[in-house]
Amino acid sequence: MTEELDLASRAVGGSVVAASDESFGVKERLIEPAEPNFVPGTFDLRGEVVDGWETRRHAPQGDWAIIRLGVPGRLRTVDVDTRFFTGNHPTGATVYGATLTSADNPCDASVDWRLVAAPTPLKADAHNPIAVTDARRYTHLKLVIASDGGVARLRAYGEPVPDPALWSGVTVEVSGAEQGGRIEHCSDTFYSDARAILSADRPHNMGSGWEARRRRDIGPDTHDAVTISFLTPTDLDRIEIDTSYFVFNASREVCVYGTRDRPSAQRPWWALSFDEIVVPRTQLLADARQLFVVDAAAITAIRVQAYPDGGIARVRALGRPTEAGLALLRQRWEAAL
Repeated sequence: MTEELDLASRAVGGSVVAASDESFGVKERLIEPAEPNFVPGTFDLRGEVVDGWETRRHAPQGDWAIIRLGVPGRLRTVDVDTRFFTGNHPTGATVYGATLTSADNPCDASVDWRLVAAPTPLKADAHNPIAVTDARRYTHLKLVIASDGGVARLRAYGEPVPDPALWSGVTVEVSGAEQGGRIEHCSDTFYSDARAILSADRPHNMGSGWEARRRRDIGPDTHDAVTISFLTPTDLDRIEIDTSYFVFNASREVCVYGTRDRPSAQRPWWALSFDEIVVPRTQLLADARQLFVVDAAAITAIRVQAYPDGGIARVRALGRPTEAGLALLRQRWEAAL
């Protein structure tokens, strides 16, 4: 449950701003949130339809694509995914990073592209994860393939590094994945991944939320639970629980607890004491957004307990970072420059 956020995904605002060539497959496919797919024998005017970025044959030099990250941050792993590209995948790839402002042109020859991932051979029809040790914050990536060919997806897994100036004096949705909120533990992910509840968008169907299996051991305190950590200690003032599209299978009740602790090697998230009642046990409406006014100081994580089981589409925790929390954000920012 601790996989890093895909900083490049279109789901968080990423964009492919330029590419050297896209004769067979358009560059925008690189950052689609959905998994790649392929239907053999399907053709259009470009040739066989591919779910990815594919360049023409016999490129005189390696082709490239430039991606603006939806969430600037520190990279941990870049996955050059060549699934469904078998006889037409690139032989290798190199990844560069740059930190630019919104006014900068990422295609300008003066851009300082720094090596993020060294030249790496690529396997056909496979994930190709490449570890990144560079601790700097980046806003753009440049994928350079060693030959012509096709890449289905580029995933840039890492940690958001928000500008502390954007958090100072304002209310922030600290639970949001784009702001560094993370799912640290979940009791059940039978029907869907609990990370969906941190998405920035509105749910569009029942499949875009978190749904646990039906429990058969129902008692007075039977519940499923999910733990959401924040990037920095926060004074919470609003909690939103959204059950949109869960009409007949929404969780019946919810309770939200908070903690001021941080995990260590001896005490992981699930072992911490969540003893601050942020939202007392409350009945939930089905297929509805419910907003709770709260007053909980210096909270580092919340545990949402859903009674007894069922579905929740989104959880949003809003508040202002504490002074100590802002100081931690500034340290994080300066360390990534």
